Amino acid sequence: MISKENAEHYFWGEDCDGWYLVNRQDMLVIHEKMPAGTYEKRHFHSVSRQFFFVLNGVLSMELEGKLHNIKALQGLEIPPGTKHQARNDTGSSVEFIVISHPTTRGDRSDLPSSC
Repeated sequence: MISKENAEHYFWGEDCDGWYLVNRQDMLVIHEKMPAGTYEKRHFHSVSRQFFFVLNGVLSMELEGKLHNIKALQGLEIPPGTKHQARNDTGSSVEFIVISHPTTRGDRSDLPSSC
């Protein structure tokens, strides 16, 4: 059984948290938390397909120049090669699950940020 309480934890970006729920070469499932006003670098994955599912709060996802505000219990799929950037433009934290198939390890190309 895996949960946020017993999963391997790591920090990323500016004060963001991640917990590895599944960490295999063929699939990566991460529970992430982004405090208000944080964002990741704009990037794309050549091979990995991702699905972001918001647990609470609102995640702003810039996807190929179009902004999507993903609310709690909503999700968004990111196909391989699609430029994207996750942001928290709200005044409170957002928590979400990211499923990547296969893993994003070694399959990320950072781009200039739009922030």
